[in-house]
Amino acid sequence: MAQKRKLFEEVGEGARTVTAPAGGMIDAGKRGARGAVRLWLMVLFVLVMVMIAVGGLTRLTDSGLSITEWRPITGALPPMSAEAWAVEFDKYRQIPEYQLQNKGMSLEEFQVIYWWEWGHRQLGRVIGLVWALGFFGFLATRRMPPGWTGRLLGLGALGGLQGAIGWWMVSSGLGGEMLDVASYRLATHLGLAFVILGLIAWYIYHLSFEERVLMQARRSAEPRLFSITTGLLHFSFLQILLGALVAGIDAGRSYNDWPLMGGEIFPSGALDIEPLWRNFFENPGLVQFMHRVAGYLLLAFAIVVWMRSRRSANGDTRFRYNLVLAVLLLQVVLGIVTVVYFAPWQLAIVHQLGAVALWSLILRARFAARYPAPQSIRGKA
Repeated sequence: MAQKRKLFEEVGEGARTVTAPAGGMIDAGKRGARGAVRLWLMVLFVLVMVMIAVGGLTRLTDSGLSITEWRPITGALPPMSAEAWAVEFDKYRQIPEYQLQNKGMSLEEFQVIYWWEWGHRQLGRVIGLVWALGFFGFLATRRMPPGWTGRLLGLGALGGLQGAIGWWMVSSGLGGEMLDVASYRLATHLGLAFVILGLIAWYIYHLSFEERVLMQARRSAEPRLFSITTGLLHFSFLQILLGALVAGIDAGRSYNDWPLMGGEIFPSGALDIEPLWRNFFENPGLVQFMHRVAGYLLLAFAIVVWMRSRRSANGDTRFRYNLVLAVLLLQVVLGIVTVVYFAPWQLAIVHQLGAVALWSLILRARFAARYPAPQSIRGKA
């Protein structure tokens, strides 16, 4: 018959000791390589950001059509001899951009634009390689955090799709009388780049905290602020697409006064192209007008969102929204200056990188509305 233990009897050495996992049961076995995956994603984020900048410079230097074939594997090697360079140059001389705009270009001048486009494509290959090494490396070593395989595989799929869309964009400028790529295809290409960048940033924010911390933080979420910030995110994405349309047809160099356009509120000739729908993609006056008006409306909406954020009791959340408004104001001023000074490539690239910064900050503010940072009672004052 088992003997009764005394209330304060010491446990013997043979008794089993149960140790709770550090961090709680929720995180037990689920941390994987969160820190390493996050670092890998940060590298990808920087590479994609550089890719966006290089893509912008490739367009501004009119280099995007210098390589007239899509060779994902063999195209990694540039021409290695004088004969190979002659072959590439001869292919370029067959397209409208050379025949109608660059006729008489020397081989040395062609090599300059060729290297820009080759570098752009090569950087895409590097990004794909970095993704593959990281993704399959984490899988092979079984260090992939649970629930992240599908998300990170999706990033790779989007990257592959981006390469195909890039060629779809380039091919639009190789026939007919096109001197540049189709603006709507450029907008699609840039838009997908921002989608990929946004997903990477969102994943980085998630991996910065353990799951138990996120679950606890969500109890203090601000659904209305999160919802209105989602609207701001979508609006900013629309503005990015409109900016791509402006860049695609060099509309930023068509009307260089502000706040009017050619001395008018609505530029005359903005609807002159037939059929009517083509004006929204090909008419410099209408395209720049849409980008300007969308910028004003975006700023007004951002102010409304910022005022809503002031009601938050969380100091970190308010700070995130302060950053969004500050960068957006800077971006508006930069856009005006870029137009007034006839869109020099230096200002145009800074303006494009400003869009990257704003996109990332809106995402971070949205994350703060969903997962407010913990703060002390004193911090609520």
